[in-house]
Amino acid sequence: MIIVIKKDRDEKQYEHLKEWIKSLGLKTDISEGENSLVMGLVGDTSRVDIDLVRSLDIVEDVKRIQEPFKLANRKFHPEDSAVKVGGVTIGAGNFTYIAGPCSVETEKQIIGVAQAVKAAGATMLRGGAFKPRTSPYAFQGLRDEGIRLLLKAKEETGLPIVTEIMSEIHIDLFRDVDVVQIGARDMQNFELLKAVGRMGKPVVLKRGVAATVQEWLMSAEYLMSEGCHDIVLCERGIRTYETSTRNTLDISAVPVLKELTHLPVIVDPSHASGVARYVKPLSKAAAAAGADGVMIEVHNDPPHALCDGAQSLRPEQFAEVVTEVNAVARAVGKKV
Repeated sequence: MIIVIKKDRDEKQYEHLKEWIKSLGLKTDISEGENSLVMGLVGDTSRVDIDLVRSLDIVEDVKRIQEPFKLANRKFHPEDSAVKVGGVTIGAGNFTYIAGPCSVETEKQIIGVAQAVKAAGATMLRGGAFKPRTSPYAFQGLRDEGIRLLLKAKEETGLPIVTEIMSEIHIDLFRDVDVVQIGARDMQNFELLKAVGRMGKPVVLKRGVAATVQEWLMSAEYLMSEGCHDIVLCERGIRTYETSTRNTLDISAVPVLKELTHLPVIVDPSHASGVARYVKPLSKAAAAAGADGVMIEVHNDPPHALCDGAQSLRPEQFAEVVTEVNAVARAVGKKV
């Protein structure tokens, strides 16, 4: 349920309303725009008398929300949310580049790539320390050493870091990480979502390979219900019958999400296609569709990468992508 409060409200009545709602055992999520204030009610709202609330002088309108996701719902929060990480803002009209290797391999590699992507226009560094792999015999990442190297790259370049968490038991290792990533395989690992939601850190939430948009937003709801409101949704392709690409980029998810939720939306064209030469056109498509940024895999030596070399760009290729995608982003009104 949402209650729209008039702009010229009586503050005393407003405080009384909040106290009454709290006495019913409900939580409130407040979103204040230029012309009105939206109060979202979370919990069992069946006990709330809509007619009584609507009769209050300070109330403009009351609506019940049918969708199961509440906190992530644009009806709760009509204005777009922005996620701030250091000096970087994702959303709020910005187009953001997050770039780096699939996995952290050596200190020289991660620092070199970080310096190169920053020079090309990236404002955040991605890199896997813990790697979920289909085969138990594949490279699983450097784990805590990988996080140490990411922090070293941050120290050298100033780029905030984004890296994936795979288990609750690793949470302490992520205390200095700027943005925690929930990977596609863990989108519905609900215990992990709840634990990460309590960390107090921004989160990049990737879409599961077979997840609907509603299921994806319900996973965001898990994070938000634990107090995490700095969430970036990342479309990274879904599994279809098509075999010419690793996954199928659901570009339609971008405008759909923009309609349903206030959370920022970015696209990962690297995992969506699995093919380096498709990254540039898919990145342009993401910008044209209204995405708030892209997350791209960049490696200094893709043929010898320990993970996902086929979809990784060289630094000079990434620089070309930034130049061409910036033109599209500007054309749709984004700041780059």
